Amino acid sequence: MTSNDFSLNRRTAVVGALAAAATLTACGTEGKNESAPAAPEPGQPAGALTKVADVPVGGGVIVGDTVVTQPTAGTFVGLSSTCTHAGCKVGAVAKGTINCPCHGSRFGLDGAVRNGPATEPLAPKPVRVEGNSIVPA
Repeated sequence: MTSNDFSLNRRTAVVGALAAAATLTACGTEGKNESAPAAPEPGQPAGALTKVADVPVGGGVIVGDTVVTQPTAGTFVGLSSTCTHAGCKVGAVAKGTINCPCHGSRFGLDGAVRNGPATEPLAPKPVRVEGNSIVPA
């Protein structure tokens, strides 16, 4: 066996190992939905996004693919968490805006663009209050 034969075999083994690792990783995540809401807490309806008490007035929370805001006391708004500029997921609701970490777009608590580069508002996702929870409408 020459050194070239050994090199080729080693390369083949490394590529095979990487392919096997990728396959195992894919199998390990198959069927999982990471943005699915957790099981509801006792007293919360099935499919609840969050509790009313967890959404601050003048702020909001990001739950999977939904942003739930409370612009004024008792008014809840549901929005897509996908930024309309480049499709990134918004990262935070802070100081009265919904903020995208990718390119700096900021949206109002109603989804309207406050600062670009996004030019379109966040898509609405209707929500309603059910008991002490916010649920999809």
